[in-house]
Amino acid sequence: MDARTRTSTPADPGSQTPPEAADKAAPPQSARRSSSRRRLFMLLGGVVFLGAAAFGLDWLLVGSHHVTTDDAYVDADVAEVTPLVSGQVIAAPVTDTDPVRKGQVLVVIDPTDFKLALAADEAALGQAERRVEGYFANRDAQATMITAKAADVERARAQLASAQADLAKAQTDLARRQALAHDGAVSGDELTVAENRVRETEAAVAGAQAALAEARAAQVSQASDAREAEALVAGTDVASNPEVAAAQAKVDQARIDLERTVIRAPIDGVIAKNDVEIGQRVESGAQLMTVVPIQAAYVDANFKEEQLRHVRIGQPAVLTSDIYGGGVRFHGRVIGLAGGTGSAFAMIPAQNATGNWIKIVQRLPVRIALDPAELKRHPLRVGLSMNVDVDISR
Repeated sequence: MDARTRTSTPADPGSQTPPEAADKAAPPQSARRSSSRRRLFMLLGGVVFLGAAAFGLDWLLVGSHHVTTDDAYVDADVAEVTPLVSGQVIAAPVTDTDPVRKGQVLVVIDPTDFKLALAADEAALGQAERRVEGYFANRDAQATMITAKAADVERARAQLASAQADLAKAQTDLARRQALAHDGAVSGDELTVAENRVRETEAAVAGAQAALAEARAAQVSQASDAREAEALVAGTDVASNPEVAAAQAKVDQARIDLERTVIRAPIDGVIAKNDVEIGQRVESGAQLMTVVPIQAAYVDANFKEEQLRHVRIGQPAVLTSDIYGGGVRFHGRVIGLAGGTGSAFAMIPAQNATGNWIKIVQRLPVRIALDPAELKRHPLRVGLSMNVDVDISR
C-alpha cells in the first residue's frame, strides 16, 4: 500500500491520544470550569446583595416604624359575683361557659327569713308613725293647756285682788269700831266680829296668794311640757320625724336585703369559676363566680424596654391570635402604659442592690383596646396569646 493510501486510512479506534495532544486540550476545559464557577459566585453574591438590600430597605421603610411582640395576652375587667346577704342557695340557673346578659338571674338565696324581717320592720314603722302622730296631738294639747294655765293665773290674781279688797274693807270697819268703842257706841260683840272679819280676810288673802303662786308654777311647768312636746316634732312632719325616719330606714334595709337574695349579673359576659351548688349555704362577701366581659376584652402586650422609645398613646396596632390564625387580623389602639414592670409588683421583687446583680431586660405592659365590631365577629377569651404589631410612625 502506497503512502497516499496510508494517509487517508482512518485511525484505529483503539489507538491512544498522544500525550502532547492531551496537554494541548486540557487548558480550554479548565478555563471553562473556572468561568462557570465565577459566574455562579457572582450570581450568588448578587442574590445575597439584593436580599440584603431588600431587607435593609424593608427595615428602613417599614420595620423601623413598627415594634412587635408575641408576649401579649387577652385580658378583661372581670366582675366578681359575691352575695351581700347570707343564706341557703335554692336556685343556680347558670354554669361555667354560659353567656349572660346584665340583670340576668345567677343565684337565688332562700328569702323566707328576709320576708319575716321585712314584715317585722314594717310593723315597727307603723307603730312609730302612730307614736309620732301622738306627739303632734300632745303638742297641740300642750298649747291648749298653756292657754288654760294662763287663765288660771289670771283667775288666781283676780281672787287675790278680791281678797285684798275684802281685807282692806274689814280693816277699815275694824278701825271705825275701835274708834267708837271708847265712847261706848260699839258693843264688844261688834268689835269682836270686826276683828274676826279682818282675820278671815287676811286668811283669804294668804290663800289667794298661795293659789296665785300655784297657778304660776303650774303655768311654768306646763310651758316646760309644751316645749318638750314641741321639741319632739319641731321642724318635721310625721314622715320626716326622726323616729319614723329610723323605722323607715330599717324597712328599706330589710327590703333591700330581700331583693339581694336574687343575685343578678352585673354586666354582659360569660360565666367562669362557678363554685355554687344548690343547697349550699353562702356567706356575705364569699366569691361565687366570675363574669368575664369578652365583648370588652383588651390586650396587654409586654414590650421590651428598648422597644418603648417611640410608643405613644393613640398609636394603631394590628393583632393576630393563635386561636384564629394569621387570616384574622384585629385592629386596636394603644390606650395606656402600665405604671411599672411586672417584676416591680411581684410578690417577691428582685433585690438589685446586691453585689451579684445581673441586668435583665425588663418588659412593660402596654394596654391595647380592640375594635368591638371585630370582637363581636371573632370573640376572644381571657388569657389567649396574641401577636402585636404597633405602628410607631404616627
